[in-house]
Amino acid sequence: MHSSVILRVVGVLLMLFSFSMVPPIVVAFIYNDSGLQPFLAAFLITLLSGLFIWLPVQHKKAELRTRDGFVVVVLFWTVLALSGSLPLYLSPQPDMSFTDAFFESLSGLTTTGATVLTGLDELPKSILYYRQQLQWLGGMGIVVLAVAVLPMLGIGGMQLYRAETPGPIKDSKLTPRIKETAKALWYIYLTLTISCVIAYWAAGMELFDAICHGFSTVAIGGFSTHDKSIGYFNSPLIEAITMFFMLTSAVNFALHFMTRHRGSIRHYFRDPELKVMFGFITAISLVVCLSLYIGGTYDSPLQALRYGLFQTISIATTTGYGLQDFSVWPSLIPIVLLMASFVGACAGSTGGGLKVMRVLLLFKQGSREIRRLVHPNAVFLVKIGNSAVPDRVIEAVWGFVGAYLALFIILMLAVMATGLDFTSGFSAVAASMNNLGPGLGSVANHYGDISSPTKWILCFAMLLGRLEIFTLLVLFSPTFWRR
Repeated sequence: MHSSVILRVVGVLLMLFSFSMVPPIVVAFIYNDSGLQPFLAAFLITLLSGLFIWLPVQHKKAELRTRDGFVVVVLFWTVLALSGSLPLYLSPQPDMSFTDAFFESLSGLTTTGATVLTGLDELPKSILYYRQQLQWLGGMGIVVLAVAVLPMLGIGGMQLYRAETPGPIKDSKLTPRIKETAKALWYIYLTLTISCVIAYWAAGMELFDAICHGFSTVAIGGFSTHDKSIGYFNSPLIEAITMFFMLTSAVNFALHFMTRHRGSIRHYFRDPELKVMFGFITAISLVVCLSLYIGGTYDSPLQALRYGLFQTISIATTTGYGLQDFSVWPSLIPIVLLMASFVGACAGSTGGGLKVMRVLLLFKQGSREIRRLVHPNAVFLVKIGNSAVPDRVIEAVWGFVGAYLALFIILMLAVMATGLDFTSGFSAVAASMNNLGPGLGSVANHYGDISSPTKWILCFAMLLGRLEIFTLLVLFSPTFWRR
């Protein structure tokens, strides 16, 4: 393992990340709020830390191996979350402990959207903006952005791309060179963000709110600048824009790339994963909306449709925005919505969860096993579209889902051991591992009242979800560290 090269990469990435403090500094200067000095201090600390890590190893050049890539990704996300917590910890408003600052920072970067903060409407604008920016940077993955410049430093980036990019098939590339792949992804991501911001602004949001919510919507993050989230605006038009961009961002970005490259949208209608996602969301929406209306939660069918459809899309795509407090709806609905978050968004999107592709493969594999019972000697292939899926991929999916569920149970028992009740513990771990955010019970509105040990367990769950489990777990394997 090339420890000097790993340190060199982490140093460079930390220095790059330090400049993410500049926009909040500008916001603090414009609004003359209390965030100016904390962000200046955080900028200097992060920049100098990266510089001190980089200087001793600046001349060490070697190709990153696969194992090095895993270490860099995990190290960078943990170090980045630590650096990202500095302005939150140093700021006099809000007055946060180190645990809360780290939790909020990691929640933003992993696009989980779980918050320990209340009274958002009274917080400094620089802090509000910074939280949204963290989600935007974490949405596509800072590492994917960084690999676009690593080749210029004499370091290959494919190892980082394979460790960071979500989805069951890690070796696929949109373009032959990883640098061009990273650039293509970020061009698409930036275009979606600008489009979302303009749409929000045109719909009546103030420019500050439009920028902030554009960041978190495209990132499928769920942070808001208001305690009432999207419900603060009470605008069906804004809600429709939010639903459109949540769904757009939940789509595999490879499909967006094909649109940009070929100038056609036909592939959207042919993609099996996308069809399943929309079918699944439609089915859940029908259940939720009908339950809200028939159960008498809302007297008007239009109200039931408005709130039910928005909340279903928000939870199913693992965004976490809210119009109403869905935790107080009839008990069937919150559980159905929470279970929908386990399916999550498409592979290769900014969403969380198991990913629709994995669930689709599990269903097809289950169907194949049933047919094998009826016809033991027949040969059946698992196909996605017209392409057969290798058994190795099926095995990897089974392993991933098995590890996901096992870790979910272990972490749920761990948080319950810290004092949370079953409902709160179940939903908190589900919301963290699925990178969803809002939960039920004592974590329905915020996570500020739970204990510090519980928050650290949930931080680990967020990392597991964001790095798709094995990227993190592989570091705990003795085999990984053997020469």
